[in-house]
Amino acid sequence: MTSAEDISKMFYSESEKLVSLFDTADSKTDVNIHEIVETYYQVMNVSSMASMLKQQATESEELTKTIQQTEKLISSRFDSTIHPKIMEKLSLSIQELTKTLQSGSGEKSKEQTESDAKLFEELRQNMSTREFVQQYENGLSHD
Repeated sequence: MTSAEDISKMFYSESEKLVSLFDTADSKTDVNIHEIVETYYQVMNVSSMASMLKQQATESEELTKTIQQTEKLISSRFDSTIHPKIMEKLSLSIQELTKTLQSGSGEKSKEQTESDAKLFEELRQNMSTREFVQQYENGLSHD
C-alpha cells in the first residue's frame, strides 16, 4: 500500500468521524465545551487533509469526488448551520453567566463563594472556547 493510499483511507475515516460529530451537534441542544472543541478540531483536520489530497488526487476520481463532497458538507452543514448555532449558544451562555455573577453582591457565604468560583470557571471556559470558535470564523472570512 502506498502512502497516498494510507492517506486516502485516513481521509475517509476522518470524514466519517466528522459526519458523526455533525450529527451529534445537530441532534443535541446543549453541546458541551469538549464536544465543541473536538468538532472544530475535526473540521480543521479534515479541511487540511482535503487541501493536501486535492493536489495528489488527480489519479483517483473517487477520492476527488469524496473530497468535493466533504468540502461541500463542511460548507453547507457546518459553516452555515452548526457554527452559527455554536456561536450563539456560547454568546448567550457568557451573557447569562456574567449577569448571574454581577447580580450577587454583599456578604457571601462559603457555599455562595464556592458556587461563584465554579461559575467564574465556566465563564472562563466559555469565553476561551468562543475565542477559539471566533478564530475559525475569522479564517472563513479570509478565504
